Amino acid sequence: QVQLVESGGGLVQPGGPLRLSCATSGGIFTYYTMGWYRQAPGKQRELVATVTSGGSRNYADSVKGRFTISRDNAKNTVYLQMNSLKPEDTAVYYCNGHRGQSNYWGQGTQVTVSS
Repeated sequence: QVQLVESGGGLVQPGGPLRLSCATSGGIFTYYTMGWYRQAPGKQRELVATVTSGGSRNYADSVKGRFTISRDNAKNTVYLQMNSLKPEDTAVYYCNGHRGQSNYWGQGTQVTVSS
């Protein structure tokens, strides 16, 4: 059974850092493109960052230079290091793994950026 479990969300002040983790199980990690998406209230879910099985990274323009996605294949875990957080980064962040027709989502973790 495939599972993606996010952790690390919470309340952070503007300008602060936060690191999200997504632990996977069920044998999907090694060959899958892993990613982070987010959904703010009243908005559609949007791409934040992805990393392929080969390590190629892609970022939304709004987070370039502030967020870093990484993966640890030994731990079957993908991370999102978020720096210089802004109030507009407030959203539920979802972990995603996909390969071909297969697509899996985590349950989401809330990130709130507020003073």
